[in-house]
Amino acid sequence: MSRCLTALLTAAALGLTACGRDDDGEPVREASTTPTVTAPTTTPTAPEGCRAVQAPEPREQPELEAPKSALDRRRQWTVTLRTSCGTLRIRLDVKGSPKTASSFAALVRRGFYDGLTFHRIGRAPDGGDFVVQGGDPLGDGQGGPGYSVVEKPDAGRRYRRGVVAMAKTQLEEPGTSGSQFFIVTAKDAGLPPEYAVAGEVVGSEAALDRIADVEADPSTERPTAPVVIEDAELSSSRG
Repeated sequence: MSRCLTALLTAAALGLTACGRDDDGEPVREASTTPTVTAPTTTPTAPEGCRAVQAPEPREQPELEAPKSALDRRRQWTVTLRTSCGTLRIRLDVKGSPKTASSFAALVRRGFYDGLTFHRIGRAPDGGDFVVQGGDPLGDGQGGPGYSVVEKPDAGRRYRRGVVAMAKTQLEEPGTSGSQFFIVTAKDAGLPPEYAVAGEVVGSEAALDRIADVEADPSTERPTAPVVIEDAELSSSRG
């Protein structure tokens, strides 16, 4: 596999839009040339197993402050994402990734993810599953909450199916996260341990399967029909 192809594959988890190289030959971020997406006048055909929805209008880039408080590690925290392709439940890793989990939870509490999309359906070179990515207020892979937190994952971290990790650019240090997240749909994404982990999908994976099966433009990995996060809810229980 060429380094450029590897970089493009990894870009599905990073929010990058092009493959370039710096002076050391490493992939670098380039400015997006994708035009702003506006809502169509008609509702597109729904992907199989999903409901037909309109693409939301892009939001303005927010400038939020990073949360100042952490989640109680003695409790079990779950984010419920209700999407146009079904419901996903994410168990936050409050013990292993307290800063990342607390930031993700704070955004859920603000309603930040409500009405956003899964803007990328990443495929492996053989066309198989890789990751699905969402959480961008701009809808084009370039946006975030206006802040970032850093929590470097363990050197032995593996990104297996159901892991929910935070996207970053190649220029950001390992463990940097904003609001964009990806969910691994491959058995093992084979990514290096550079992406902060928010948690993992628990319970039914039917909605994850439906999202992963949505048809996407192979050149941009954008779904051909919208997949919308209708609302996100945070709950807790005794650990």
